Amino acid sequence: MRKIGITGQSGFIGSHIFNTLGLYPSEFERVDFRRSFFDDEDLLDEFVANCNVIIHLAGLNRHNDSEVIFNTNLKLTQKLVASLERTRSQAHVIFSSTSQEENDNLYGRSKKESRLLLSNWAESAGVRFSGLVIPNVYGPFGEPYYNSVIATFCYQLTHDESSKIEIDRELKLIYVSELVDQILGFIRENDNSHIRVLEYSTQIKVSEVFELLRNFRIEYFENGIIPRFNSKFELNLFNTFRSYIDISNYYPIKFTLHTDDRGSFSEIIRVGEGQGGQTSFSTTVPGVTRGNHFHTRKIERFAVIKGEALIQLRKIGTTETIDLYLSGDSPAYVDMPIWYAHNIKNIGSEELYTIFWINEFFDINDPDTFFEAV
Repeated sequence: MRKIGITGQSGFIGSHIFNTLGLYPSEFERVDFRRSFFDDEDLLDEFVANCNVIIHLAGLNRHNDSEVIFNTNLKLTQKLVASLERTRSQAHVIFSSTSQEENDNLYGRSKKESRLLLSNWAESAGVRFSGLVIPNVYGPFGEPYYNSVIATFCYQLTHDESSKIEIDRELKLIYVSELVDQILGFIRENDNSHIRVLEYSTQIKVSEVFELLRNFRIEYFENGIIPRFNSKFELNLFNTFRSYIDISNYYPIKFTLHTDDRGSFSEIIRVGEGQGGQTSFSTTVPGVTRGNHFHTRKIERFAVIKGEALIQLRKIGTTETIDLYLSGDSPAYVDMPIWYAHNIKNIGSEELYTIFWINEFFDINDPDTFFEAV
């Protein structure tokens, strides 16, 4: 059992690592970290002493004053090294540096100097160290106007804000889940590469990314169509895009009913060519709850066509629950974001009829379904 702590645990990459570690409870134990630990030597030492793996992510990416970025990042690393020395730690330290290391900016310098500080400590202590030079990272829940241009575009397009391409440069990108998988691999392999340059998985221009996202807004956000994906990157980008939708204000979305003397008809979903996925139908007796699980990649839609339902969602790692009420008297649907535990409960007095659609067939060897109560 490896006891793993993450400085910057609540940040974009840190929260993804923390939540993914939670999928392997028999292999990893998570040691909780708080930003305030850096201001209290005793708390920092207690954290360090409890870990046999430390992933150092804490730092500043952006600030109006680049000197503040440089000084903050270097000071945090110096504090961590001092704690490692005080506790005589034998932890495997993994540090996230950046492909901007060689650029002529203080952010890149702060990361490079931090990596070298940790590398020197590991050499003298005789312990493992992984210094990762990471390309631009994108994915769900990144902070707009801070983590990446993709996060900013996604937020703008889902919140009716204007977007502007400042410089149409080439982006070398890695999806956050791809990065997390590699970090877990380095932990399992007891990696000791003091510098390891990670490969990007996609190279694309800013304007091309924006055009894909703009099409997601038109097809999905405005018209409810699951778009066609021509690559894994486009699927990852789509899951990133929809993570910025304000669930409470966007869902549930009512179906258009076509009624005559025979009854009624409603279209459930339109899917891009070649992406039919799997559609299921269920009945649920009053008082019963289905679901209580989450997915890390799948796109799933719940459509209520008869009865009264409560759909609940909670983002993994948080405590806030979103309650959405649906009725067959006004058929509607809700799409489940990735990394959100979700369920559906029959709160009426008659059977609940629900149609479920998911974008890939169920594979017992790779179900991407993790059970957790909302």
